[in-house]
Amino acid sequence: MPNPGEICATQPQASAFRHRWIACLVGLFFQLAAALPVCCQEPPPSVGLNLERTVALALEANVSAQISIQQTRAAEAVVKSKRTEFLPTFSTHYNYTRNDEPRYFVLPTLGLVEPEEVYTWVTRVTQPLFTGFGLTYQYKLARMGLDAARLNEALVRRDVVYETKRIYFQLLKALKLKAVAQEAVAMLEAQTEVAVNYHEVGMTPLNDLLKTKVELANARQDLVAAENRLEIARTNFNLLLRRPIDATVAVADMLEVPLLDLTIDHCLETAERDRLEVAVADLEIRMREKEVALARKDYFPSVQLQGSYYRQGTDWQVDGGEGVSDSNYWDVQAQASWDFWQWGRTGHGVAEKKSRLAEARLNRTQLMDDIQLEVKQAWQKAEESEKNIATVQSAIDQARESFRISEELFKEQMATSTDVLDARTQLSETTTRYYNALYDFRIALAALDRAMGKPSIDIAEAR
Repeated sequence: MPNPGEICATQPQASAFRHRWIACLVGLFFQLAAALPVCCQEPPPSVGLNLERTVALALEANVSAQISIQQTRAAEAVVKSKRTEFLPTFSTHYNYTRNDEPRYFVLPTLGLVEPEEVYTWVTRVTQPLFTGFGLTYQYKLARMGLDAARLNEALVRRDVVYETKRIYFQLLKALKLKAVAQEAVAMLEAQTEVAVNYHEVGMTPLNDLLKTKVELANARQDLVAAENRLEIARTNFNLLLRRPIDATVAVADMLEVPLLDLTIDHCLETAERDRLEVAVADLEIRMREKEVALARKDYFPSVQLQGSYYRQGTDWQVDGGEGVSDSNYWDVQAQASWDFWQWGRTGHGVAEKKSRLAEARLNRTQLMDDIQLEVKQAWQKAEESEKNIATVQSAIDQARESFRISEELFKEQMATSTDVLDARTQLSETTTRYYNALYDFRIALAALDRAMGKPSIDIAEAR
């Protein structure tokens, strides 16, 4: 057995060794903390698709945009078709008639009136002269339909630009929040390791260790949720560009904070002037006015000029024959027709079109109210997000300073590991709020651009 002197000599050595070992652990802990990237600092710029290129690819890939292009082409074809209705039409038909017997006048000696077999070939040209202005209004309606199709194409492209911005910034936010969650887990793992060692040597109570483990478990759950949100954001991004949903995604970050330098009055005036929906509503009213005029066409007669050339014969060559007095001849006719009594059908039709016109005017009034509300809400959301950014930016500096002070106090054994843990958690939460505010502000500005009818990205240049 060791004598009492040896025991007394061994205890100071063990105590000194234990303190040196704890000091090494503390140093290792803060080295890990210093090595971890601070989430509120700007990371190196990403290499990948920027916003302008993403918009261009989305416009090329979007199915709705492609459909709107085909609708415009169809409307152009309708205009060309309606234009041809002003021109003369040419037609021809060939007819064979078999009579039960040859037909004579009262006196058979006068000859045949119609042979037993008759072949007839008719070529005809028809030129409309007056249709109660029907052709004119139909052509004008077709032209307006083409204008409406072009406006709809522009509307679809504008919505694609907004949706691209929204998905792009959602992806950036998901990337940042995952990085914050990863940092929180890494920090808490290091904190847990230190807490375990401190507890084993009796420097911290069990309660601090348990609290650290609970915080670590919560942080790991938050990381799983952040990874899932990022995966959803990547899937939405790939679907936007019509790529495989598991394709690698790399986008350029946008950490600069834009400015909201527009007044609400300016936004409302811009929306009333530039919103394509207003142009569509105005066009709809003009189309309804033309439909009222078109419905009145049956109040007038229609007149057309028709010229025909005939050939007849007793065989398929239509070159005359026995009983055919004139094998070829022509005529010109001016035809006028007028359905002057239809039991009020035309009047009821005009009344219907007038009601449609009144409906279109009311729809425009309601549209203007909806646009004003949309602009107001978008502007307020953007203003709120901008203020949140300014508030959280100052809070980040305070949270960082609080964490630094807690570290220094912990080194001097004037603070517990729980104090450091709380300060670090506060910094992570504040940084999360900052990125939420930043990218929500970006999305709010995109929504405001859409509400005003002025996308911030030039679509033509993006393509």
